[in-house]
Amino acid sequence: MKRARVAYAGAVHEAVETNGQVKLDDGRLVQENEVVWLPPVNPRTVFALGLNYADHAKELDFQAPAEPLVFLKGPNAFVGHRGQSRRPAGVEYMHYECELAVVIGKKARHVKREEAYQYVKGYTIANDYAIRDYLENYFRPNLRVKNRDGCTPIGPWLTDAADIADPMNLALRTFVNGKLTQEGNTRDMVFGIRDLIEYLSRFMTLEENDIILTGTPEGLSDTAAEDIVVTEIEGIGRLENTVVSDEVFGIQEVKKEESHASHRGRIHEEH
Repeated sequence: MKRARVAYAGAVHEAVETNGQVKLDDGRLVQENEVVWLPPVNPRTVFALGLNYADHAKELDFQAPAEPLVFLKGPNAFVGHRGQSRRPAGVEYMHYECELAVVIGKKARHVKREEAYQYVKGYTIANDYAIRDYLENYFRPNLRVKNRDGCTPIGPWLTDAADIADPMNLALRTFVNGKLTQEGNTRDMVFGIRDLIEYLSRFMTLEENDIILTGTPEGLSDTAAEDIVVTEIEGIGRLENTVVSDEVFGIQEVKKEESHASHRGRIHEEH
């Protein structure tokens, strides 16, 4: 089953997909374009993987890491299907990242690899935009690269784990304005879903609605304001998002946001 959270007629609803329509929790059937899409779950702790596809690491001139390269994301980073993500004025490189998102279904601690799928509620799609201008280095992603408000569209549906026969063999694709720009398969992850759940649960407790963003394959490219970006994963769906400029958010005095490097340099000079 495919599940969602949507806003309709002034209320937030749990919903399911029924014959191409959205069935609200009060029984009403509405069209997909009649609702406002929210993240399909309220994210708790969100783990994001860096360089978890060897081809992506190679395109960045890095080797794949020897153990998972994990960082955390805050809940305000997420926006629903057909939402908007802001590209700040003056940035030189903001790219999409099509990622399989794994949603945890119950408390998990010291999980054995062979039992890991028992702790998965379902799967959804994330587009984890990154602004490379703000990156300190590829092995320590800084806060502004991955935690900007609305920088990570997610959804539209949470597909039940039981409906995905093999989450480690799913095609991923990204389209920018209808043109295919990224293509890969989850089988090419350096660390698979089982590995990640085992690894994380060794030293911390995973809870229901924690999310693991499993990384992106090669094929990244810059995006511009007004680009429509669609990330899709086989068997899970298509997630659409629009890149917008500062003006859409009412920012009139457009200035290039200072780089982390220059900020760090100023701190050094002051001390």
